[in-house]
Amino acid sequence: MTVEPSVRVGQDSDASVIERSWDEPEVFAVLFDRHADSVHRYAARRLGAEAGEDVMAETFTIAFQQRFRYNTGLAEARPWLFGIATNLIGRHRRAEARRLKALGRLPPAAPGDQGDETVADRVAARVSAQAVGRELARALARLPARHRDVLLLVAWADLGYEEAARALGVPVGTVRSRLHRARGKVREALGGSDPTALREESDDE
Repeated sequence: MTVEPSVRVGQDSDASVIERSWDEPEVFAVLFDRHADSVHRYAARRLGAEAGEDVMAETFTIAFQQRFRYNTGLAEARPWLFGIATNLIGRHRRAEARRLKALGRLPPAAPGDQGDETVADRVAARVSAQAVGRELARALARLPARHRDVLLLVAWADLGYEEAARALGVPVGTVRSRLHRARGKVREALGGSDPTALREESDDE
């Protein structure tokens, strides 16, 4: 997507960009440029690279279609976008569960052991396994979907409690309750490790 030179990328809030896009649809590209990578990264970690790409693209298609309904009193649009993405991921619950269970069973990669898989598939699986961890993947697979959504919005999308509440359309107290339960179950599965360490320290926003 391309952006017209008149768009003040570094100055306008997300809400201002969205409001301007009501009359200048091409301006919505600024929102894509700002947030597409983080939405894709979140979706890909949950569903895999290919499905993550599809979720990211559909997220911004839906956001563009619904831009007239956005509350421009909310300057930051990330919770809105991650809420759309999480709803789309919800259509793939079984695929996500299968992915997590598969990662949980994945043995350490043996150098040179290619099998019938493509190199790209093995690299993707290896990176995912390293990022998530087998024990964590098994713990996430056992969580109820609503608890997993809250935990991963906080840990992988880097949303605060109020932002996660906005994303999911639930009270912040519900987010706190679900997160507390999810953290307890994951912490137990990880032998006492703090699941908030799920954030990737190497990620560049």
